[in-house]
Amino acid sequence: MPNTKSAEKRVRSSARKQAANSYVKSRLKTLEKKFRAATEGKNAEAPAALKDVISAIDKAVKTGVLHRGTADRKKSRLTLTLNAAK
Repeated sequence: MPNTKSAEKRVRSSARKQAANSYVKSRLKTLEKKFRAATEGKNAEAPAALKDVISAIDKAVKTGVLHRGTADRKKSRLTLTLNAAK
């Protein structure tokens, strides 16, 4: 339980940020699943799906949801997956 007015405000702002961040993370997971499904099926839409995932990852870094190194690692592994599927 927050004891001060500022602590109450921090609880409220943390809840808002948590909701926004969880939305972004959920969207990233969904896009990644679509990309992996496209690569497994040897689908021609895989490069476009990769582009969408990388764009979403970069936006997550820009807003502070993901760390830059984590994003770079994810992008690298996804690109390797696409190249291996070809």
